[in-house]
Amino acid sequence: MAVDRRAARLSVLALVGLILFSLLGVRLWFLQTVKAEELEQTSVTARTRTVRVPPERGRIFDADGRVLADNKRILTVAVDWQQLRQKSDRDEIFRRISGWIGVPVEDMEARFQSGVDSPFLPMPLKVDVDEPTAIALLERIEDFPGLQIVEEWRRVYPYAPHAAHVVGYMGAITEDQLGSYIDRGYLMNERVGQFGVELSLEEILHGAWGYTTYEVDAANRPVRVVEEVPPIAGFDVQLTIDLDLQQYAEQAVETTLEARREVLAPNPEVVKPQTGVRERMDMTKPEEVPYKAPAGSAVIMNYETGEVLAMASYPTFDNRWFEAGLSSTKFQQIFPSTKPDGTPIDPDESILVNRAIQGRYNLGSAFKPFTAYAALSTGLMTAYEEFEDTGTYKLSPDSVDPRKCAAGLIRCEYKNATCGNGRPCVYGTVTIEDALAVSSDAFFYSVGENIMTRNVGLPVLQTQVELFQFGSDTGIELPFEFDGTVPDRELKKEYAERGVISVDEGRNYYVGDNVQLAIGQGLLSATPLQVANAYSALANGGSVLKPTIVKAIYHPGVPDGAPGFADLSQGKVFEERSEPEVIREIPMAPDVREPIVEGLTRVIYGPGVESDFYHKTTGEYLFADYPDDAIPLAGKTGTAQGSNNYPWNDSSVFSAFSTDPSQPYVVTAYLEKSGYGSQAAAPVVKCTFLVLSGLRPTDPVVPSPPLDLNSKVAAPSMEQRDQTCWLSRDGNGVRTNERSVD
Repeated sequence: MAVDRRAARLSVLALVGLILFSLLGVRLWFLQTVKAEELEQTSVTARTRTVRVPPERGRIFDADGRVLADNKRILTVAVDWQQLRQKSDRDEIFRRISGWIGVPVEDMEARFQSGVDSPFLPMPLKVDVDEPTAIALLERIEDFPGLQIVEEWRRVYPYAPHAAHVVGYMGAITEDQLGSYIDRGYLMNERVGQFGVELSLEEILHGAWGYTTYEVDAANRPVRVVEEVPPIAGFDVQLTIDLDLQQYAEQAVETTLEARREVLAPNPEVVKPQTGVRERMDMTKPEEVPYKAPAGSAVIMNYETGEVLAMASYPTFDNRWFEAGLSSTKFQQIFPSTKPDGTPIDPDESILVNRAIQGRYNLGSAFKPFTAYAALSTGLMTAYEEFEDTGTYKLSPDSVDPRKCAAGLIRCEYKNATCGNGRPCVYGTVTIEDALAVSSDAFFYSVGENIMTRNVGLPVLQTQVELFQFGSDTGIELPFEFDGTVPDRELKKEYAERGVISVDEGRNYYVGDNVQLAIGQGLLSATPLQVANAYSALANGGSVLKPTIVKAIYHPGVPDGAPGFADLSQGKVFEERSEPEVIREIPMAPDVREPIVEGLTRVIYGPGVESDFYHKTTGEYLFADYPDDAIPLAGKTGTAQGSNNYPWNDSSVFSAFSTDPSQPYVVTAYLEKSGYGSQAAAPVVKCTFLVLSGLRPTDPVVPSPPLDLNSKVAAPSMEQRDQTCWLSRDGNGVRTNERSVD
């Protein structure tokens, strides 16, 4: 008999319905209670639109309040992303607006596809349109769906290119930086500092975004303002840079380099060890070779505070190029990374390098004061101990294997610089003071050997010079500072592994290495700022200071003063950096410091030493006309040997400091491939001290003319009206081939 199952089926359906209605009820309860607040927020979000409002970036001033970096309000034409999703809509909008803003449709499409712009802000089509164009577009807004005129800020540099390496420039966030900046609340299409103070003080200068939240209708049109939070401008920054001194230092470096390119270096005849034949050092070149003199830098510091008053680097650039909207082709023309044939450019020609903190230089004899300190402070010798300088120095048989010396496998004999007769200078009996005054290489070779052999296994020379911060960055508030290197066993091993030196050279640290270090050669490297900072420690009695480029930080809104200046007296200081930061105090007893300072003073004023004839000190000729009422000086020349020891590759260095504590200046100049220290770098330092003494004028600092967008150079030439201090024979002899030994 058939069983009627309809009742059972209805019961099952009723049960299923009951379960479904129960689940629906539970879901409704969950949404109305547990999720109510979240859903309300979602609903509000759907009815509102938030527009980010960019902050005004903090301004940058020099020590006197000149505005080095400012902001200009600009108008940007942009379009809502919602209107650009469909290709057909996008093409029509781009076509309509192209003629108005002068941007090809293809360029707008390429930007759309690039993904460089934030999806949370309208897509920018043209930056910095004029106000009449913006008004005309807004009057026809119905023809341009989603179009917006956005107010933004553009960075301006009123005194460019002065201090460009210090101030820096702005740029788009790179792919490598994106994650870090997004995590810090930045938008992906923001412009941020990419060099100099603009980069190192980015978070101080940036400020905080504001926003306006609108209620919108179904067509996404604003109905009312729901919330408005104004942006907070960035802090203003006052630098220690004095633009009058900065301009002079830049002019001095560039002018002297240009002059050195007209000077010829000898291509002397030497006996080639491979053949035993006497011939020119480089047979591919003539008897005289012009100095290349491609680059250089200068630093002016206050040795009591660590404040950097000027930091010049050449070649320089106009930082306004980075706000000019250059095409990639034009950018490559202005800042080439490769030659027309595709090969990398000569590093000597690199522009976007601050050589004052990134230059990796041998120091030559300018390093000798620190070798002298090591000798005196460790008790290796006293100030009165005498050394017989015969013009050459041979390593002791206790230090090297004489058989290897005889076979020419290692270098065991070292010579002084020549004295114009083709033979090494012979200085006779000298003390440490004499050796500094005339720059006796033989004396310091002996220090390099003896300080190592008497302290077997201990890097004594390295430890002593590292007290002056050689081998470590100075900590200045600028990016990309080079640490420098003080050679030792570990560094040689690292260089061998990297292929910088041979495997055999990297097996150990030898006496010959220490001999080279003692005269500032070998694998030693330092920046001009490190040199200036080390000389500052000698000048102030042993305080190694952290150099600073920042004088004060002001709350936003420092009012304008005279044209081109901010009125700092009306600004509110947020942080004043008036107290010098001491990195360390170096023990510097009078019997250690005084002989060094006296030797460096004699470099400037003489006297030299008498042996086979009278030997002037390395700066005596140059400073013969230095006025009595100028700042009194002590200093040291240096000539750093370059590639293959060719004379035309020698670089010039000079550092000097005031011996008057009431005028606590130190000035260091380094001119690459420019010859003797006394003939290139020293004139820059001498003339700068004449300016600091108030005895030579500087050109007035004036705002820059408009940037020439048709130019093909990174920066125009800087010429001072009165160049006699650098270019006359009395000033420095840079146009002559005067005999000099350092």
